[in-house]
Amino acid sequence: MRSEMERRRFLKVAGAGAAVVSLPALVSCGSRATLLGKGTTSSGANTTYFDNFGVSQALLQRTMEKALSRGGDFCDIFLQHNVQHWTGMEDGQVNRAYSTIDLGAGIRVLKGDATGFAYCEDLSEKALMSAAGTAAAVADSSRLVHPQPLAAHTVANHYPVEVPWEEVGTERKLPVIELAEKTARERDSRVFKVSVFLGDESSHILLVNSEGRLVEDSQPMATMWVTCVAQQDDQIETASDSISGRADLSFVSGKNVTDLAMRTTDQVVRGFDAVLPPIGEMPVVLAAARSGILLHEAIGHPMEADFNRKGISIYADRIGAKISSEHVTIIDDATNPGLRGSINMDDEGQPGQKTVLVENGVLRSYLHDRISASHYKTDVTGSGRRQSFRYPPVPRMRNTYMLDGPHDPEEVIGSVKNGIYAETFSNGQVNIGAGDFTFYLKQGRLIEDGKLTAVIKDANLIGNGPQVLAEIDMVGNDAAMMVGGGSCGKDGQFVPVGFGLPTVRAGSMSVGGRNA
Repeated sequence: MRSEMERRRFLKVAGAGAAVVSLPALVSCGSRATLLGKGTTSSGANTTYFDNFGVSQALLQRTMEKALSRGGDFCDIFLQHNVQHWTGMEDGQVNRAYSTIDLGAGIRVLKGDATGFAYCEDLSEKALMSAAGTAAAVADSSRLVHPQPLAAHTVANHYPVEVPWEEVGTERKLPVIELAEKTARERDSRVFKVSVFLGDESSHILLVNSEGRLVEDSQPMATMWVTCVAQQDDQIETASDSISGRADLSFVSGKNVTDLAMRTTDQVVRGFDAVLPPIGEMPVVLAAARSGILLHEAIGHPMEADFNRKGISIYADRIGAKISSEHVTIIDDATNPGLRGSINMDDEGQPGQKTVLVENGVLRSYLHDRISASHYKTDVTGSGRRQSFRYPPVPRMRNTYMLDGPHDPEEVIGSVKNGIYAETFSNGQVNIGAGDFTFYLKQGRLIEDGKLTAVIKDANLIGNGPQVLAEIDMVGNDAAMMVGGGSCGKDGQFVPVGFGLPTVRAGSMSVGGRNA
């Protein structure tokens, strides 16, 4: 076993590459070690990434024995080492940079329908055994289950990277940030303030369980945020946008960056000519890609199996029932290359996969973790996710989207005499049980006589998710995914997700605004 000094040194070096700001100078830390991949673990069959921290497979076996020592039926151990860097520019100056390094293990014990869970931020044997003992307390039985010998499982890689973030220094990030800032300012002279943030993340996880499963994953993430403030006479407008994906520096470079900066600028200056929306019940057309947030929140959450197992969701007894038109097929997918919500494995060690939730209007499946799959006597869907080692997994979405339908987007818009075209959402609130929602529409367009006319802003869309789904009768052939930095909150946990949509006619919703 490696010494405590060696483990601390590895943790420190693996987090290198951060920037320390002492304005106006920017100082980069020293050499960068590879956190994930080559150079950190030996290629032997009996080693894992976490051997770097003195966590051997023999130690993991002993820890699981402790976790099951009071009669638990099953246990798993989730180990995570996560390194994040953020660098920001404001008013033409790089004025903030910080890093976070997180390391620990979460230990879960299942006994019937009960769950025992504990975590530790120290990977020493003493800390692991203590956490295992705490999690074990959920059981009290003389019937002992012994963990099976560990066997490594491989998973497909849906987000390969050319250059790991651990090898990318500040000197390579600054030109990207400067490009975004310069593009936004030059796009329109009314823009007087631009803020840019570039974030990168490298996370390595290891999952072992008492059934003998051992699986690892290296998870990259790249995120860029751009915020623009513009002024015209006495009117000031603000807009923000982002791109994010499981990718390396190439994702936040070149055209992706300039497109983001121009898109944000265009959004902020459109606000000068925007009008307040009409008020009342009216047809709503959801624009492709970004409107997928409504699909995610108002329809996706009620299809997570724990809500159905507990009888909370309106879909609790609807498997096999028709819940929308034959044009509607909804997928939740972990396998989309490079998307923010993609995962090679879920946080229970199951391979990432594609799950058909609704097929031609018929509800086919919920999103299952181990507990719900056992309850429903069905297969897991690779949907057990957690924010970090500090939390137990629960059923969560990954990338949720609707497939193309038969209609041309212009045909969908042209079918509405007077209504709203919803484009950019800011936030929303959903009651999972009833499915009622309220979403804040940052910007959209009026539809008048089947044509897009004036820009509108600051509207509230109020409706019911299952009802909206049931009333979707036109689905465009322009399905697209949102590429921004979406995170989904549930049970106090946030995980990265993706969503998408083609242009759809979503029936009638209540529209409110500042003039309501």
